[in-house]
Amino acid sequence: MSIWLYDKLWHNLYGDVTMIKEKRKIMGYTQEKMANLLEISLRQYIRIDQENCLPRTDILKKLIDLLQLSDQELGEYIKVIINKKAS
Repeated sequence: MSIWLYDKLWHNLYGDVTMIKEKRKIMGYTQEKMANLLEISLRQYIRIDQENCLPRTDILKKLIDLLQLSDQELGEYIKVIINKKAS
């Protein structure tokens, strides 16, 4: 699935909610709880939640485990961030 199509489908289903934010809510975590579990500041977690930055590899590994991200979800997450930075 192309990144454009993925973004379009996600936006149609969830509006401005990001995939990370939606997965976090499904798992029952608050932003504060995620920041604590990832051992980062709330400010840094909010950037991750809004898909504005790609976290360090150690944080990304924890994020994958906590939110049970599939390989496809992880790939799309990285593509979204790269495309945001490129535009």
